[in-house]
Amino acid sequence: MTKPDDLLPEGLEDRLPQAAEKITRAMRAALDVLGSHGYDRVRPPMVEFEKSLVGRMAKHEQDAHPRRMFRFVDPSSLRTLALRSDITPQIGRIAATSLAGAPRPLRLCYCGETAVMRADQLNPARERLQLGAELIGADTVAAASEMVALAVEALAAAGLTGISVDFTLPDLVDILAADAMPLAPEQIDDVRRELDTKDAGGLKSVGGEAYLPLLYATGPLDQALEQLRAIDAGGALASRIAGLEAIAKRVGQAGSSGARITLDPTERHGFEYQSWFGFTLYADGVRGAVGRGGTYQIMGSEEVATGFSLFVDVLAGAGFELAQPDTLYLPQGYDADAAARLRAIGWRTIAQIGEGEDAAALGCTHRLDGNEPVRL
Repeated sequence: MTKPDDLLPEGLEDRLPQAAEKITRAMRAALDVLGSHGYDRVRPPMVEFEKSLVGRMAKHEQDAHPRRMFRFVDPSSLRTLALRSDITPQIGRIAATSLAGAPRPLRLCYCGETAVMRADQLNPARERLQLGAELIGADTVAAASEMVALAVEALAAAGLTGISVDFTLPDLVDILAADAMPLAPEQIDDVRRELDTKDAGGLKSVGGEAYLPLLYATGPLDQALEQLRAIDAGGALASRIAGLEAIAKRVGQAGSSGARITLDPTERHGFEYQSWFGFTLYADGVRGAVGRGGTYQIMGSEEVATGFSLFVDVLAGAGFELAQPDTLYLPQGYDADAAARLRAIGWRTIAQIGEGEDAAALGCTHRLDGNEPVRL
């Protein structure tokens, strides 16, 4: 019988065996891909001093606000601690301290739980499993190309299909406002806001009429880049366009399961702290984004980096299709050597504990008879 105290708080949930198994398989497959490309895994703690954790988060990052973080007083130091809401800043701290003398570029990967005090409507979960990779010391086209291709490969290994990548240019307005499409400093944030909301009328009202063509430079990459070239008559975006083409070429060469590539150059939701390049990952059968990444600067050390994070929890609804495993029932007095041999070649075993057990009801498909399995 369920009691009121047995209910979980809003935004938290149990992952039962099938969902937990899918998440675990996806996590292992993705981490294996990252490891095979030379990314070393680190495991920062769940809890840090609040001042250090928030200080290395981007000041515009939504989850970085202290009021969204679980905080409490450390009885040892009497300082305020916080549960991490994002692992990326912790990787920056590690790179800037313990691994400050390591050769660059530094390749690190991670996987762990994060928590936020208040979720949002788009993602109501308050506990999230975050997996990702960071390339510390490089934010070039080559670095971005490696990270996009790696993220797509990791998702494919996790069993996802129909993967697509949406590129964006977070500093686009800054680049154009400096010369090609001049804006007064006080206009820049207004123009960004109206581009974010795709509001043509609002864009005109804040003096950003010249930026209207950007609203239509979206869609499949080749088509969107043609629109972007037409806007960029003065050549202000030539290097950005060339960079996007090079990244797309690398993704195609990497054999990334035919990933579709699109462009939305003015998208800034989730890219408030990225520099010149950002990308969002989607896949068939998964609602919303499955990952996000881009180039950025580590706060505190000001070192450049490129990275991505995958939202592993959402993979519970897609990816691996779990077949009923062959499970071997081991009756009392079974041959332990035979059971060990069978486990070594992939069998799953369940040993008898008491009298009257129903092997089939326990999920077993076979019974150990002597040294060999026999189907129930």
